[in-house]
Amino acid sequence: MTRDIEDEIRDEKNPRPLDEDDIALLKTYVSNPLSASYSVRAIEGLSDLALGESSLVKVASFRGLSPYSAANKKVEKEIKELAKRINDLCGIKESDTGLALPSQWDLVSDKQMMQEEQPLQVARCTKIISPNTEDAKYVINVKQIAKFVVGLGDKVSPTDIEEGMRVGVDRTKYQIQIPLPPKIDPSVTMMTVEEKPDVTYNDVGGCKEQIEKMREVVELPMLHPEKFVKLGIDPPKGVLCYGPPGTGKTLLARAVANRTDACFIRVIGSELVQKYVGEGARMVRELFQMARSKKACIVFFDEVDAIGGARFDDGVGGDNEVQRTMLEIVNQLDGFDARGNIKVLMATNRPDTLDPALLRPGRLDRKVEFGLPDLESRTQIFKIHTRTMNCERDIRFELLARLCPNSTGADIRSVCTEAGMYAIRARRKTVTEKDFLDAVNKVIKGYQKFSATPKYMVYN
Repeated sequence: MTRDIEDEIRDEKNPRPLDEDDIALLKTYVSNPLSASYSVRAIEGLSDLALGESSLVKVASFRGLSPYSAANKKVEKEIKELAKRINDLCGIKESDTGLALPSQWDLVSDKQMMQEEQPLQVARCTKIISPNTEDAKYVINVKQIAKFVVGLGDKVSPTDIEEGMRVGVDRTKYQIQIPLPPKIDPSVTMMTVEEKPDVTYNDVGGCKEQIEKMREVVELPMLHPEKFVKLGIDPPKGVLCYGPPGTGKTLLARAVANRTDACFIRVIGSELVQKYVGEGARMVRELFQMARSKKACIVFFDEVDAIGGARFDDGVGGDNEVQRTMLEIVNQLDGFDARGNIKVLMATNRPDTLDPALLRPGRLDRKVEFGLPDLESRTQIFKIHTRTMNCERDIRFELLARLCPNSTGADIRSVCTEAGMYAIRARRKTVTEKDFLDAVNKVIKGYQKFSATPKYMVYN
């Protein structure tokens, strides 16, 4: 008897681990709805036992399950699928447009509310009296009516109103109801590049040195401004790209627009030449005003010689308006007001015609020359343009580059296009080396009299 008691005490101190039969028995308790409460208590009681590791894992997997858990999970999955189908059928997501779902729109009440609201009048806040206090008053100028000293409406915060900004006021007490954005000509707003070009730095052949200079001006100050702060210098803010036509000036600007996340504004010089006096200068002011409102901005002036020519007096005054526009650009680049975080890129074929005031350091700090590509650069340009073409293997691009002396990147692209036309004419699916040789004879030698490269090389 005493030995049996000792054996029981020893079993309690050193219990044996659960075997497979015990776990199968526990499963029957869990799967039986009537024994669910008992099974939970039984499994909880197992925590006092010294179970083996594998047994603990198996038993823990059944803890907390109910007989309806599988059915509940199935119903939850069906509900999620139905909600997803409803959102897909609605078509508009809140994250895309910021609007609520169409099922929540109340167009009738919105229309009634708009009809009850009185239209606002546009004014300009010229001065703030006692700013940063509770008794602050605002001097507004309503055009063609008068000046008023008014307060703020219920929906406007004092921090929203600044001197010189446009505001919306009601027509009775002339209280400021809403701040308005600056008035910018739509033609200036359309100059912003919304969609990034598909050109990268790898697509610009033969301009390795020029790309490095451009990246030092555009990317380095934006990505690592602390380097300039430590040295105590201001980063360069303007670049002039000059060279013969077809050497990659505009192409490199498109690669910069693709690379950067900053706002990119593209301006063609002839767009700023307007019919009426002062219109071109006003567009330049609004252009830089819009650029200053951005966190970081790059402004690219293409064909800047259309408006940046040297000043002269022809005795008739026909070019005075162009000179006014150019003087406004000069003032915005480095005038009385700070330029801000605005990088300016300019491209031209005739740097000799530009005004010296436009070219001085501080306005355009760097002048990058785009010359004719050498043999290695021409070979690289051939490989870039034939990258997407269906060509034969073992085409000697270096030989083709030797046959195109004094050619620009645009000439080489024309050679590749013409070689493809020869293959289409012969009803072939691949371009052969003979097609490239025929294209070189046609484009480089046949069109020699149309080439303006020698003429522009004199100017550059």
